[in-house]
Amino acid sequence: MLNFSELLNETKIITILRGIPSDKLTDVLDALYAGGIRLAEITYDRTGDVKNEDTAANIGRAVAHTKGRMLIGAGTVLDRRQVAMTAEAGGSFIISPDTNPEVIEATKAAGLISLPGAMTVTEVCTALRHGADYVKLFPANILPPSFVKAVLAPLRGAKLLAVSGVTTENIPEYLKAGCVGFGVGTNIANKALAESGRFDLIAENAKNFIEACKV
Repeated sequence: MLNFSELLNETKIITILRGIPSDKLTDVLDALYAGGIRLAEITYDRTGDVKNEDTAANIGRAVAHTKGRMLIGAGTVLDRRQVAMTAEAGGSFIISPDTNPEVIEATKAAGLISLPGAMTVTEVCTALRHGADYVKLFPANILPPSFVKAVLAPLRGAKLLAVSGVTTENIPEYLKAGCVGFGVGTNIANKALAESGRFDLIAENAKNFIEACKV
């Protein structure tokens, strides 16, 4: 059975899949796997343009397609209902843009891995206090590696991931500062690449990010 922590420790990367057409999803997942990715999140749509039910269905489709190869989770999870829908679809982890104790507690009650978002030391502490397994530093493009190092000075043992603005160039510095992983979206897979059938480029992007983490 696949283990989230082991896969993250091995690959360091969670690919964020936002806006990927349903009919291209399995091809994208195959490309990610070919590039070395083993963890992917499918995001809910806060605008309502894509219904929660459709996102949950895509999560279920992805779980079935990648069984034994990858673990699939949900992103942009903002409430308990989305947690429940993800669990029912077979998802393994919940990622949020914010620190919401209700979502964290619902995630843990459902037996899923919790990765809430945080931007301040107070939010990191709140997330950990309510049971978060990991904390997503977001947006990382304004939270430099020096911030990670400063946070981990008093909070040794906290498992932090950098998300947003992550590149193959800045990954080594975040790792050196103490990050245990990264969330990467459009720099690996995006709607344009999926719609144009450039799954080869998605695989290549994935490989480049995986290699960047081997420092």
